[in-house]
Amino acid sequence: MLTVGLAMAGAISAPAVAQPQNLRPEAQDGTGTRAVIETLSARLLAAPSATAVLEAWCAERGLAADPRILAVRVAGIDKAPTPLQRERLAVGPDESVRYRRVRLTCGTHVLSEADNWYVPGRLTPEMNAALDGTQAPFGAVVRPLKPSRRNLSLHMVWRPGEGTMPGPDAPLFSVEALLSADGVPFCEVAETYTGAVLARGER
Repeated sequence: MLTVGLAMAGAISAPAVAQPQNLRPEAQDGTGTRAVIETLSARLLAAPSATAVLEAWCAERGLAADPRILAVRVAGIDKAPTPLQRERLAVGPDESVRYRRVRLTCGTHVLSEADNWYVPGRLTPEMNAALDGTQAPFGAVVRPLKPSRRNLSLHMVWRPGEGTMPGPDAPLFSVEALLSADGVPFCEVAETYTGAVLARGER
């Protein structure tokens, strides 16, 4: 696994990559797949909202007639924030931090799985209600806060030349990031993107 640490870098400069032009994941040498992965990961690192990037990606690749992203809650999982996460979120040991695990879908495609640790006291009551009771993605819910996103790490999981091409459920890469509004952190996310992002719809 290739890990690129980003926490100490102030501004993240996305690598220059070619835009995808009908690149097919079934290319035997994996070159097309790698180019698509690099394109998506660069866009995610450069953008303040992963939700907005995925919605544009879904529309661009024709994955669904309606390119909206839905966050399907994964029940029965709870992960307490680590002391380091609490430090990054600037919360004390007794301050509430909620956890939410979702699958981000576009049509029938599960594009990523995401872990969210967020501070409910730094969101509005309406935002907390939406996160508890709807399938709205976190990025869409907190959009009124105009958050900034600081990338903490990029982990490349899949590499070409390993003998098999990634299936739709295979993890490709993961991104960890900290979301802030007006300089105050309110959420840490860990997102794992799957082989479903390589698909193309009918044209």
